[in-house]
Amino acid sequence: MSNKTINKELIEKTIRFHGHWCPGLAVGIRASEWALKEMGSARDEEIVAVVETDMCAVDAVQYLAGCTFGKGNLIHKDYGKNAFTFYRRKDGKAARLVARPDIYGGAGVTLGKLHGKMLDKGLDQEEQKLWRETRTGISSQVMKSELIDLFEIKAPVDPVPKMARILSPMVCESCGETVMETRTRHFGGRLLCIPCFDIRERR
Repeated sequence: MSNKTINKELIEKTIRFHGHWCPGLAVGIRASEWALKEMGSARDEEIVAVVETDMCAVDAVQYLAGCTFGKGNLIHKDYGKNAFTFYRRKDGKAARLVARPDIYGGAGVTLGKLHGKMLDKGLDQEEQKLWRETRTGISSQVMKSELIDLFEIKAPVDPVPKMARILSPMVCESCGETVMETRTRHFGGRLLCIPCFDIRERR
């Protein structure tokens, strides 16, 4: 890595938290490295991360940057992009890190083909070995690269998200389960949770 913001021990703890070592986790570690260096870690909600993917990288953001769903300072937007926006509330500092298209280099093409075949027909023993070696090689390269070679650093698309709100729970008049007020729907004069509302919409 290009600096000592995240040491070997932290990397190993992040791998244990996630469950395995892979290129996606390496991308998240490097994005978190930028956040820690430029903004510090989120002891509470002062650092907010907006992630545009649900892949492995997000676990690194949660573990290293301290941005989590439970605290309300990790927001997922299902855009399928390797993009990570970090905000610091106290002074408004913010940036959107977007993974460059060639972040995995030429080996990314090989990995993509192997992954596609693995899902379709499965890999033979030699292909499995190549798949593992390619993943390890890409992960290592991501960790060694300069941040500027991995990410485009852009201005955020949106303003800093509002603080998480604690709202009174409501009771769904169909299933009887409690539900956050902002996630309720009205149907036929009844207050419903989203699953019960969707069931009635499909009928």
